[in-house]
Amino acid sequence: MDVRMMGFDSPLFSTLQHLLDSTNESEKSQSAPTRAYFQDAKAMAATPVDIKEYPNSYVFIIDMPGLKSGDIKVQVEDDNVLIISGERKREAEEEKEGGGGVKYLKMERRVGKLMRKFVLPENANTEAITAVCQDGVLTVTVQKLPPPEPKKPKTIEVKIA
Repeated sequence: MDVRMMGFDSPLFSTLQHLLDSTNESEKSQSAPTRAYFQDAKAMAATPVDIKEYPNSYVFIIDMPGLKSGDIKVQVEDDNVLIISGERKREAEEEKEGGGGVKYLKMERRVGKLMRKFVLPENANTEAITAVCQDGVLTVTVQKLPPPEPKKPKTIEVKIA
């Protein structure tokens, strides 16, 4: 609300109005999620994945049509978080004959970031991860660590006193 519209043109009312406006803006910026947060959330929600568990490995299968292997990143953070990401960009169209540009009649193919994060189980071997992209399908295989050998009970000799 602008105080000048109500007939209050004094510097005092202008200062109060400015303080109220700046307080509202600072509250919004402190509590509101960032634009990057929304982009990441949207990218994660729009990237479907299948996860399979085999006796010796975990396999993540993700559709990433139109992406080349150089456009895809597979990373491990904090020793147990697998991050799979990529970005599909709109193809640059060259100008056609007649001097005009290309006019899209319909745009349904998704462009933008693709990303998923997975917390790996304790028995995942983060040193043995492979990723293969074939025909727009990314397959990431995480080998399992061998199970720990069971401890043998320790026998203590009983002495007669």
